[in-house]
Amino acid sequence: MKKYILSFLPLVFVFLSAFVMVGDDYRTLKYNKFELGENMKYICHYGFIDAAEATISVDKQLYAINNRNCYKTTILGKTKGIFRAGMKVDDLWQSYIDCQAVIPHRFYRNIKENKYRKVETVFFDQIGGKTIVKSVTNQNPEKQEFFTTSQNCQDMVSGYFYLRTIDYGSLAKGSIITIPGFFENESYSFKVRYLGKEKIKTRVGHFTAIVLQPSMPENDLFDGKDAIKCWISDDTYRVPLKVRAEMKIGAIELDITSYQNSKVHWK
Repeated sequence: MKKYILSFLPLVFVFLSAFVMVGDDYRTLKYNKFELGENMKYICHYGFIDAAEATISVDKQLYAINNRNCYKTTILGKTKGIFRAGMKVDDLWQSYIDCQAVIPHRFYRNIKENKYRKVETVFFDQIGGKTIVKSVTNQNPEKQEFFTTSQNCQDMVSGYFYLRTIDYGSLAKGSIITIPGFFENESYSFKVRYLGKEKIKTRVGHFTAIVLQPSMPENDLFDGKDAIKCWISDDTYRVPLKVRAEMKIGAIELDITSYQNSKVHWK
């Protein structure tokens, strides 16, 4: 059961956004959904058992990458309680996200799962459509690989922030969002269905939420292609509130426990 929960954790941050055609310059998106210093905390649980916790944050200053102003965004995830006794996980994921285009210029992972170690840095040339991946594990020496990628492709962290910029009010219920992405040395096309809105109760209050359902490929982990649903707040901040995944072993949920920016503090 532990391996299923650990496999589920990174996926909750995969939900990306609309497909964008390749051009000769950076796009500009208008949004006000996140800001410097933002911080969110989550608990992943299996039934009544808390299995892991995660923090998503935006650094308090901007960074210059590829001569562009970028947010430095970080996801920290670790197992806890009885799950940590059997599988010690301390993972760090980071993305430097273009402030105007909301696309990654650099992606970084530092993975610590029991005795396994992996450090990876991905360098994106979004205009040229080229990506360099440098990685090292405790089983293999450092290597460097080159890939061709779509302009405006997303990584696992940046896609979560891009999701928050979409104008869902312009989408009809049942609309399919298709996006390009790059992860684990592969390019992919990800599809998310917009299911409309509903009211939900969370640990930080009641919200009207936007409901999304990513389409998952057939696998041994999830119970069907429509096994995942996620809810994000239908307000100024578009905060991810909850993710529920129907697994072969039962349902696993990720729930928000706190949210903070310069204007509000939910707890």
